[in-house]
Amino acid sequence: MAIRKVAVIGLGLIGSSIARAVAERLPEVAVTGHDASDDVRGVARALGLCDTIVDDPAAAVADADLVILAVPVGRMADAAAAIAPGLKAGAIISDVGSSKAGVADALAKALPDHIVIPAHPVAGTENSGPAAGFATLFDRRWCIVTPGAGASGEAVTAVTSFWQALGAKVDVMDAAHHDMVLAVTSHLPHLIAYTIVGTASELEEVTESEVIKYSAGGFRDFTRIAASDPVMWRDVFLANKDAVLATLQRFNEDLTALQQAIRRGDGAKLEDWFTRTRAIRRSIIEQGQDDAAPDFGRKH
Repeated sequence: MAIRKVAVIGLGLIGSSIARAVAERLPEVAVTGHDASDDVRGVARALGLCDTIVDDPAAAVADADLVILAVPVGRMADAAAAIAPGLKAGAIISDVGSSKAGVADALAKALPDHIVIPAHPVAGTENSGPAAGFATLFDRRWCIVTPGAGASGEAVTAVTSFWQALGAKVDVMDAAHHDMVLAVTSHLPHLIAYTIVGTASELEEVTESEVIKYSAGGFRDFTRIAASDPVMWRDVFLANKDAVLATLQRFNEDLTALQQAIRRGDGAKLEDWFTRTRAIRRSIIEQGQDDAAPDFGRKH
């Protein structure tokens, strides 16, 4: 299935990065873009993000071979309904949502007569908006494709090849399994970061503003995660609540065990735990998901 025209619906960090990456790596592919926000469309036009920025979502997808919905997962069904009148037969509809089972169900119901191949590029920053995107966002990052039962193998290959062309490594898995994996690797860490930063904010009065003044590396890095798009993460937690709650329960049990070790002065248990977690960090570096540069590669 040749992809000659791509429509990107939603021009925030991920959508704008897709548009930039296509322009740089697939110059023969035409890109149209749409965003529900007049202001975002104006910025996208000023930045020259796409070949064409269209005000009407249905018009934006006209003749597109691949349509990517880069909107919060809570808006996925509405976005699908909005583009439905303009879709051509045989067009592939995909997305970039961080939860997949609920999104797949919403898209299947909204677009029952179309090819739906959900996907999730596991890449991003704490910034948002069309100006925050960059063409290399997906380089050497994973994109997880989660086709439903009976999905067209040709369409899955087309979506896989598209993301590989943008620099991503691609894996294919079941949507439910994806949601559990991401609950552990992404959703729970964000929930913890939001909690820690919120707690610190509430303790500001107690510490006479010294939490912010003396922010050490650990707290500082949590604030970066906690600065992520609040609307997007609100929708992620609601959409993937079962997997998040299951993971959170396990986390609470482990946290209680560490709390007990500290109370009892069980240094051996603490050291064993920290040794195992240090090994995980080394494994992430070995797999190329980060580098070993001091201070996370920050320039000083």
